[in-house]
Amino acid sequence: MSAAPGPLEREAALDVLARFAHGIDTRDWELYRSVFTDEVDVDYTSYRPGSRDRMPADEWVDRARRLFPGLDATQHLLANAWVQSDGRGMRVRTSMRADHFLDGERFTLGGSYLHLLTDGGGGWRISAVTLTVTWTEGDRQLLAVAARRAGGS
Repeated sequence: MSAAPGPLEREAALDVLARFAHGIDTRDWELYRSVFTDEVDVDYTSYRPGSRDRMPADEWVDRARRLFPGLDATQHLLANAWVQSDGRGMRVRTSMRADHFLDGERFTLGGSYLHLLTDGGGGWRISAVTLTVTWTEGDRQLLAVAARRAGGS
């Protein structure tokens, strides 16, 4: 059974998610990498079918590094955090909006994230992330153009 975490655990979970978003938006790959366990389960199938895997966190961060520098800017917003603890870790559900800008155009994803956080003794880290996209706005090809521009094909 899940319960509400204590205030310090909740604050730590929200800090991890803030570093997750700021790491991407500022292209601070060290910061972005710092939020993940060494292995991470990623499920982005609601956006890109077949995008579900367990992988080294370094590989996940490298994927971001091959896309986001090709964009002019991004802004990842996570809101309405619902943090639950089950004694082994925390589940954090958030509403999300991710704006991607390139050459005066914008592509936006909206939906939710589910982050699973574990504490391996070195602080809370994301061990799994599921993105559920419920709406988009703009031309999704903008991301393909950005990946080519960044050299990530």
